[in-house]
Amino acid sequence: MGAEQRVDVRQLEYFLAVVDHGGFSKGARALFMAQPSLSQAIKALEKDLGSQLFHRVGRRVVLTDAGRALIEPARQVVRSMEVARASVAAVQGMVRGSVAIAAMPSPAVEPLSSMIDDFRRLHPDVRVVVRDAPVPQAVIESVRTGVTELGLLSAWELPTVSDVRLHPVEEQRFVLVAAPGGPFAPARTLPRERLAGQRLIVGEHGTGLRRLVEEIRASGVEVSIAVESEHRESFLPLVLKGVGVGVLAEAWRTLAEQAGALVFDLDPPASLHLAMVSRQSWLTPAATAFLETARAYRRGL
Repeated sequence: MGAEQRVDVRQLEYFLAVVDHGGFSKGARALFMAQPSLSQAIKALEKDLGSQLFHRVGRRVVLTDAGRALIEPARQVVRSMEVARASVAAVQGMVRGSVAIAAMPSPAVEPLSSMIDDFRRLHPDVRVVVRDAPVPQAVIESVRTGVTELGLLSAWELPTVSDVRLHPVEEQRFVLVAAPGGPFAPARTLPRERLAGQRLIVGEHGTGLRRLVEEIRASGVEVSIAVESEHRESFLPLVLKGVGVGVLAEAWRTLAEQAGALVFDLDPPASLHLAMVSRQSWLTPAATAFLETARAYRRGL
């Protein structure tokens, strides 16, 4: 019996758990199994394949060339089995299992939270897994490689892609968030030139937030960067402590206002385009149902 006949889906799931979680300890915790059992399973897989998949350096593991080559085929096999299981359940009128979504920070606040709320009302037996992706390309890569079935990204301009599908959702304006009693009196809008001399809390390079700041600077408005953060959840505390004023997507408006911050629409306005991302094929019924929820959300805007 050849190696390809002995390898089963569970072994590939174990392999991907080690890859995705960065080691045996975290992989074992994610699988709810003992680490020695996972290590033995990987050794058995390596024996069946006739090739070492990981270099073990102390407590760290590094993929070998063979291990890297196995990642995408393994994801395809695991995803195919998930589709098969979910399709059988769908015949019986049930949508079960799980759907994994890679989302950028601001869209994960809104509209993803509303989409999940709508989806769970319709499909309470489906578990939704949200994974972090800091920039649009990370969302696309997560879907393309099968780490997640779906993604939700925001971008100044939607990227042109050929190996995944983009499903436009909405546009979100940028807003400025400031502390009460800070440099600005309450108002609905704030001209961009009023930002002159302000210290900003901004996102990292490659994000729409950062691009807007660079555009403001290019227009001749002198601003400085107080904090550059990949963690959007840190913006509000920093703003409320008076560290600076923050540039955020409108998804954060409600949370910011509830926290006591002042929120301003910028004049002239600028917006981000939001889109769901899916693979060209192999969608489970759960993922297909979530896309339908996203489309219904868009129609309801």
